[in-house]
Amino acid sequence: MTTVHRVLNFSAGPAVLPVSVLEQIQADLVALPGVGMSILEVSHRSKAFEAILAKAEADIRALANIPSNYKVLFLQGGASLQFSMVPMNLLGAGQTADYIDCGSWADKAVKEAKKLGTVNVAASTKGENYSRLPLQSELTLTPGASYVHMTSNNTIEGTEYSTLPDVGDVPLVSDNSSDIFSGPIDVAKHGLIYAGAQKNIGPAGVTLVIIREDLVARSAGNKALPTMLNYGVHVENSSLYNTPPAFGIYAVGLVIKWLLDLGGLPAIAAINQRKAGKLYAEIDRTGYYRGTAKKEDRSLMNVTFRLPSEALENTFVKESTAAGFDGLKGHRSVGGMRASIYNAFPEAGIDALVSFMQEFEKKNG
Repeated sequence: MTTVHRVLNFSAGPAVLPVSVLEQIQADLVALPGVGMSILEVSHRSKAFEAILAKAEADIRALANIPSNYKVLFLQGGASLQFSMVPMNLLGAGQTADYIDCGSWADKAVKEAKKLGTVNVAASTKGENYSRLPLQSELTLTPGASYVHMTSNNTIEGTEYSTLPDVGDVPLVSDNSSDIFSGPIDVAKHGLIYAGAQKNIGPAGVTLVIIREDLVARSAGNKALPTMLNYGVHVENSSLYNTPPAFGIYAVGLVIKWLLDLGGLPAIAAINQRKAGKLYAEIDRTGYYRGTAKKEDRSLMNVTFRLPSEALENTFVKESTAAGFDGLKGHRSVGGMRASIYNAFPEAGIDALVSFMQEFEKKNG
């Protein structure tokens, strides 16, 4: 196979995929082995695709140790559609949903839910530019709430939960889009987990939903819900009510197998901790670079930092791009720098960035 040049992709999403997965997709794209058709052509009603779907689900269940009373769905519309689907399916008339406002995407989820029912913002760090996560002691939870919504990792601001908030017996709903399967996860402590695939487990176009059966029951009998927005319908049809994102599901399945072959979630967690540790150590080394997230809340997936001036940040972006690094400019809403170092980002790329940062400081410090 011809060797091609690949830049170091620090993009926040769509993000880097394992090279071995890309090579397998390339090798099998024209015709899946034993099928004679591309995954882009194969019918979603065929035995071949049903096998791909079943294997992806089985491997996800094995990887995350998902209990049998949870359903695994492959949907479309990204995490942003889940901002609406969650309250449509789970927030009943006269009920209240609690939301932990800990970042820009959590804020978007709050705004969508408010269109559909009563929302209590249990805590917010918006006034601190989301530089930290709300403390457990700051949560004002509603007794008997329909659910509590959280965002496990804040892609824009670079914060991440290391322990789950205590919400008692109320179902915990979590947007895990940017740290899904980056380390061990206790699915049983959640009522529902959702994640757009394109940051950590696959290409854009497929959304993973893991939902407990009792929550499926809330939507299954709701005839007022649009069919395509009803979790019960998708469960009943095993994610095949309509044509699913077949290519995306196939690619997610390959990524999940890659994670299993690595040694599963404990193994990838150790790799991610080591990668992020190297980068944060450089950020903290002299003070020339300044991390924007509170240290105890720092994300292992999205490392955000600033330089002494915006002019230097512009120079840093320009020179890093010329050096073969892509995607280091921070989100337009906050500025600064952001290195997104998801599961598939190579550790050698971290070492290269640290070396670049050291040279940049020598020249410009």
